[in-house]
Amino acid sequence: MAIRRRSPLAAAIAVLLAVVSIASAEIYFEDRFGDGWENRWVKSDWKKDENMAGDWNHTSGKWTGDPEDKGIQTAEDYRFYAISAEFPEFSNKDKTLVLQFSVKHEQKLDCGGGYIKLLSGEIDQKKFGGETPYSIMFGPDICGYSTKKVHAIFTRDGKNHLIKQEVTCETDQLTHVYTFVVRPDATYTILIDNNEKQTGSLYSDWDILPPKQIKDPDAKKPEDWDDKEYIPDPEDKKPEGYDDIPKEIPDPHATKPEDWDEEEDGEWTPSTIPNPEYKGPWKQKKIKNPDYKGKWKAPMIDNPDFKDDPYIYAYPNLRYVGIELWQVKAGSLFDNILVCDDPEYAKKIADQTWGKLKDAEKAAFDEAEKKKEEEEAKDDESDLDNDEDEDDAEDADSKSDSDAEEDNETPHRTII
Repeated sequence: MAIRRRSPLAAAIAVLLAVVSIASAEIYFEDRFGDGWENRWVKSDWKKDENMAGDWNHTSGKWTGDPEDKGIQTAEDYRFYAISAEFPEFSNKDKTLVLQFSVKHEQKLDCGGGYIKLLSGEIDQKKFGGETPYSIMFGPDICGYSTKKVHAIFTRDGKNHLIKQEVTCETDQLTHVYTFVVRPDATYTILIDNNEKQTGSLYSDWDILPPKQIKDPDAKKPEDWDDKEYIPDPEDKKPEGYDDIPKEIPDPHATKPEDWDEEEDGEWTPSTIPNPEYKGPWKQKKIKNPDYKGKWKAPMIDNPDFKDDPYIYAYPNLRYVGIELWQVKAGSLFDNILVCDDPEYAKKIADQTWGKLKDAEKAAFDEAEKKKEEEEAKDDESDLDNDEDEDDAEDADSKSDSDAEEDNETPHRTII
């Protein structure tokens, strides 16, 4: 079979179109946390008066593919975190919206979030916190063994709408890139490390609008509707004498003890054993019901409360990106935050940042784990040596006490 190959000219045109597409991407916000990052971000005073506001470190972390590639990392356990940055206000109406960032949970996160928010309108960034209204929240959330998912929440009319699909997040201690694409046709895609994890529609995967159709509330199941899938077999009859079969019978191997005295012990009766002929209560066999019509379901009708919103995906005045978290154990490192309108540009940025450094980071992590294991082994060996020294000391003390007792018990002779 001949393989059709793309001509060099066609290939060149495809590459050119891809370059033009990326070059024309509209970037609303992009931060890789280089020099001057603190001038772009505002640390909130939320929870500060309760001494529960956590601080941030500007660092590349304990293991990294490039020590100069830094982000911001939560620094204190059992703290609330809130920080935000402003960008020129825009609307994603009739546009694709892409929200992307990387996060690394160096602390092996057991309970806490790793998500970011897009906020609209005017907010006081110094008061930004858990009660501040937001438009979109996206990112991983981990707590114990039960919660290991990617949040994707849209806010409409003061109500938060969670995605109904279960999208599993990464749980290791390495950097991962989370991407949320929302399109003007009300479809979406969630990617992790540039791999698609979930795609669908805002209409079906969120309850932002009432359902288009509902079950007819006036519909009633017809009286002659037979929804029994199986019925007793009318040909199956209980055998004669079935109920006379005892559950237990006397043990044929039982013998009366030789010393049994009926006057003192009463009449001897053998012990009983389960009757192998007993089959339990009789049950009539069941057969397929020839009149079975299936489970009755009310017919669907158009929902009178449904009103379509062609801009279900759109927000008119997006203006801030924020990170707001509660962490039991600190150590989550955020980097490479991007808000744009081009999924291809986002993919390129992920490849240039996470993609370029992931192998070196994994090697650094493996080396750190190896050193940790070696140090723990040394500590265990040291503890064992200390325990042996303590045992030797106890044995020596015991022997000394024993020698002293023997000296006290030995009679003294007076030498003349």
